[in-house]
Amino acid sequence: MRHSVILGHRGAVSATPRPARNTEKHKLSVATGLAGLSLDAMASVSYGPEAIVLVLALAGHAGIGFTLPVTIAIAVLLAVLVASYRQVIAAFPQGGGAYAVAKKHLSPRASLAAAASLIVDYTLNVAVSIAAGVAALTSAFPALLPYTVWIALAILGGITALNLRGIAESARVFMLPTAIFVVSIFTVIIAGLFRDQPAAVATPFLADNAHSIGILLLLKAFSSGCAALTGVEAIANAVPSFKTPRVRNAQRAEVVLGILLGTMLIGLAVLIEKFSLTPVHGTTVLSQLTSASLGNGVGYYVVQFSTVILLALAANTSYGGLPNLMRLLAEDNVLPHRFSRKSRREVFTYGVLSLGGVAALLLLASGGHMNTLVPLFAIGVFIGFTLAQFGMVRHWLAERTPGWKWRLALNGFGALLTAVAAVVTTAMKFTEGAWLIAFALPALILGMERIRGAYTHIGTRLTTVDGVEFSRGVRVEPAVLVPVAELTALSVRAMAAATAMSSEPIAIHVCMGEESTADFTHRWETRYPDSHLIVIEDTENSVGLSLARYIRTHFPHQETFAVVATIDPATRWHKFLPSQRTDEIAGVLRKHTEAVVCQIPVRIDPADRYRPLRA
Repeated sequence: MRHSVILGHRGAVSATPRPARNTEKHKLSVATGLAGLSLDAMASVSYGPEAIVLVLALAGHAGIGFTLPVTIAIAVLLAVLVASYRQVIAAFPQGGGAYAVAKKHLSPRASLAAAASLIVDYTLNVAVSIAAGVAALTSAFPALLPYTVWIALAILGGITALNLRGIAESARVFMLPTAIFVVSIFTVIIAGLFRDQPAAVATPFLADNAHSIGILLLLKAFSSGCAALTGVEAIANAVPSFKTPRVRNAQRAEVVLGILLGTMLIGLAVLIEKFSLTPVHGTTVLSQLTSASLGNGVGYYVVQFSTVILLALAANTSYGGLPNLMRLLAEDNVLPHRFSRKSRREVFTYGVLSLGGVAALLLLASGGHMNTLVPLFAIGVFIGFTLAQFGMVRHWLAERTPGWKWRLALNGFGALLTAVAAVVTTAMKFTEGAWLIAFALPALILGMERIRGAYTHIGTRLTTVDGVEFSRGVRVEPAVLVPVAELTALSVRAMAAATAMSSEPIAIHVCMGEESTADFTHRWETRYPDSHLIVIEDTENSVGLSLARYIRTHFPHQETFAVVATIDPATRWHKFLPSQRTDEIAGVLRKHTEAVVCQIPVRIDPADRYRPLRA
């Protein structure tokens, strides 16, 4: 994050301390940091346990009995990650998480891998959160189940539209729904622990041909449940957003997040085994647990609605995170620079639209089903985890500050665990859609490398001045060419601009097929009796290519300008009406010649007097 100096009148440094106090007032505390940055992790409670149960249910009731051990293994990994990310927060107080660590201590490609994993994580978070929210809604109101995809797309469209309008998110606003959700989950857990029999349980549907319980089944359940670890790194990405002392407050928020998430996951796993819950079509596991603990009264609907709201807010956090990440990547020349531009509403429009578009494709491809998307979630997350931990190992080897050995051991152990988890998750879920992530990550990295190479090439060409000399001798006037098709307002405007550039502009007309060149020449010379007109044949079956060939042949070593007049429609409707041939000619000349193409816009205003022509 860049640090700025507040300037007073005429650039003098302001002496008043008020701006600093006001800025600090808007920073995050531990509580608001949890509300604003941990929604992804908190929301994973709604689909993490279900992902485990879906796999273990293949082994019948005996398989459900392993829900708690698998969840405890995930909680242990969560504890290691929390401890490791506390070190990341201390070592990188400027924020940035895995991308910042990999960029400094690993290779440029490793930093791109971290960035790609974050992009995938942010995008899947939107799709999974919305799908999980719709699943919670349809569990409470089964009549809505056939409209799952449309509801998901409507929610996505609403969130995207709000973010395009610049609706700012506030951590203080998020505190209430986050608190209600956490209290609701703990209420379900505590009430369930004190119940001897479930208040109400849906009829389970176990597999007809139950599988035996083996190591592969447990590994698959573990890899599915690891989706609950998404969002653990979010606090480390935003350390500068915390109040002073930033590092300590961010570390405390990370620990509280780990304790809350781990406790909720283990508590729900205990209830799953206690009530022997299994997957039911059209009903989430969290919905079954709530029904079993609280019944189907008001408490049930409070939990379901709080889950829907929190999941919608969790999806919205990606709209705050990914466009900013894409801005950083654009500033590092690995994404197009347009991703770094803000609209008048201070919104990164291209980032918001890209996120919404890809999330919509994921929802359509998955049919809006949460359990189809969850297996894709953990792979990119664990790649980011692994890169961050390996980068921290390099950090401690280089810094060797007091206590560096045990810190190195902690990050090394975390790197080993997350690397193994990444391999296991990819292997177990490869045929269930993980191949898509295995393809998308290298494709993103390759694409970013190509973009960086293109910007490097452009920068080199623009900054290289060796061999470029300014001649003070006899100056050769450049050739100014005006492609013309007919004697219209376009050609008149183009000739006027060309005459301002050169005393002897050259008009070029490409003769098409059976066209009478004599008639065109007569009309042209009547309008411009002293101009130089060249008529050429269409040798390439293309006006643009014929012009390009003529320029390469007759002006090989002379500086050349091509003046092309184009229609500038005054309304969006009019943009679909012109033939766009002049735009095509300009594009061909840029691609196939060294000529400098000057496009002169000719504005066509909408009809004001003739109502049928208005648009």
